Amino acid sequence: MLARLRRQAMTVAIASAGVAAFHLLSLPLPFLFGPMAASLVAALLGARLTGLGQVSVGARAVLGVAIGASVTPALVAQVPMMMASVALVPVYILIIGAVGYPFFRRICRFDSVTAFYSAMPGGAADMTIFGQEAGANVRQLSLVHATRLLVIMIVAPIVLVKVYGVTLTHPVGQPAGELPLAEMAIMVAAGLVGWKGGERIGLFGAAILGPLIVAMVLSLSGLLEHRPPREALLAAQFLIGMSIGVSYVGVTLRELRDTVAGGAAFVLILAVIAGAMTEIVTLSGLGPPVEGFLAFTPGGQAEMSMLAIIAGADLGFVIVHHLTRILIVIMGAPVLFRFLKVKG
Repeated sequence: MLARLRRQAMTVAIASAGVAAFHLLSLPLPFLFGPMAASLVAALLGARLTGLGQVSVGARAVLGVAIGASVTPALVAQVPMMMASVALVPVYILIIGAVGYPFFRRICRFDSVTAFYSAMPGGAADMTIFGQEAGANVRQLSLVHATRLLVIMIVAPIVLVKVYGVTLTHPVGQPAGELPLAEMAIMVAAGLVGWKGGERIGLFGAAILGPLIVAMVLSLSGLLEHRPPREALLAAQFLIGMSIGVSYVGVTLRELRDTVAGGAAFVLILAVIAGAMTEIVTLSGLGPPVEGFLAFTPGGQAEMSMLAIIAGADLGFVIVHHLTRILIVIMGAPVLFRFLKVKG
């Protein structure tokens, strides 16, 4: 126990040094990219980093509350106008799967089960669990999905700035001192009840979806009028960035060459597909360019939500599309797997 606490303290210290370095160098998103970069480098150098467990999971609950609090009656009224672009999500998923499976099977030489779940653009944790139950190589699968998140979180902000001219300086929230104490207490309750209640009933992605649902109800009823305070959202950035870097602990040179490189190459394929979908959405007038890009970039719910907040994008538009993607993949991947009788 003591050794674990020491490793966790070292991990936090390294991640904090990353924040400081990014601040000193005036690099973008220091609370997200600083911990991610520092933890990644330390992990690749062999440092025995350890994540913060439930504390890191709690970061997703903060984002869940932030997203739910953004769902207002005005946003709900706009949902019917999103349905045409949402209808493209299943097509998008099928294209990714049709391209991804043969890529991992023939190019990366994965077994068929691992290739199937590596190609599915769902949540990293969910796809790893499903793949493990089906007999996939869990190490390869987890590294592929971790690499997908890592590369997307590096590339997406660059595209937002260089292609779409977005400045990633939008305030993530008001300082805690400017928010009513009673409302912050409601936010804490919404996060805990949604997270733990979601786990109890077996809700997928309970840490983010449970708080999202509870906060959404409270927002629509008028009890929540603000997002969580800036300090909480910056802490969430820190923990999410650190957890991505920590996922590379113990990776070998062979895994870097065979698995991580394959995962990174697949992200380039995803970028082409996502870019095409973004153009379809934009040119057909189904959505604005920035929102279209963020909605069809296959990152994690938490990571893409944070980018949408920082970019000042329409969070509702982005989240509706990502939730649709995750829901379809989580519900459909195991069914499709059994239908195709994919065997290792």
